[in-house]
Amino acid sequence: MGEPEPRAEQPEGALETVIITGLSGAGRSAAAKCFEDLGFFVVDNLPPALIGTLVDLGSRSQGAVTRLAVVMDVRSRGFSKDLRSVIRELADRRMRPRVVFLEAHDDVLVRRFEAVRREHPLQHADERAGGRLVDGIAAERALLAGLRDEADLIIDTSDRSVHDLRRVVESAFTGPGANGRPELRATVLSFGYKYGLPVDADLVVDVRFLPNPYWIPELRELNGRDQPVSDYVLSQEGAGEFIERYTDLLRIIGAGYRRESKRYLTLAVGCTGGKHRSVAISQELARRLEAQGVETTVVHRDLGRE
Repeated sequence: MGEPEPRAEQPEGALETVIITGLSGAGRSAAAKCFEDLGFFVVDNLPPALIGTLVDLGSRSQGAVTRLAVVMDVRSRGFSKDLRSVIRELADRRMRPRVVFLEAHDDVLVRRFEAVRREHPLQHADERAGGRLVDGIAAERALLAGLRDEADLIIDTSDRSVHDLRRVVESAFTGPGANGRPELRATVLSFGYKYGLPVDADLVVDVRFLPNPYWIPELRELNGRDQPVSDYVLSQEGAGEFIERYTDLLRIIGAGYRRESKRYLTLAVGCTGGKHRSVAISQELARRLEAQGVETTVVHRDLGRE
């Protein structure tokens, strides 16, 4: 497959369209409620072939519908291929929808399905597999892999509550840039490697090359948001040079995201436990991004987890 075509900015006043998709059990229904509260007209499980018709009807509604969200899942035959074709067709008409993809770890999805006592929609897709829940989840991941790669915003709900999900959606679809103009928003996420990589990160950087404040007795119980820890981390050899060069790199990446009308960037910064170095560096990188005009949210995933 060749490089994707640059995404043309939508015309002023065009219908804002969002497609909500992703893994079964990852929170599509909860996300749909968030979009409904934001004033979107929400349609659930529409066949992909009818999305273009729905967008046309909304565009001709004389302002009655200005924001449209369509929830899609694998119950539609030919789902992934058909949906990607529809997205490209609308893009050719300068009406490209934004794609929000929700996912979660397999063990989390298994617990959610078991809690509601429901079968996975692809659980019996391959009779040779014996109809196991984990096989249905694996089949769906494979089916949606290409669509995930093209998504504008990926949300991992494994460790997020419904309230956390709402905050992510509200941050991405309210305020400047929410009407289709390619303003860039960034989430800087600190994490600890011992708790696993964040699967929804666009970029991951490892700051374990810096000395660990954990081994300084007076800093051990503090965290990277505390000034003594921040001063210690940022004063270490290589820290300043790293931040300067990485900020320059983010400026280049941000410019490319804007050209491609990609509006969401999740930057993950990792250290051993997600308490000292990654937190301090995340705070500083977020400050630098804000200075570049990027609307930035800071999340410390593993702070307080030890």
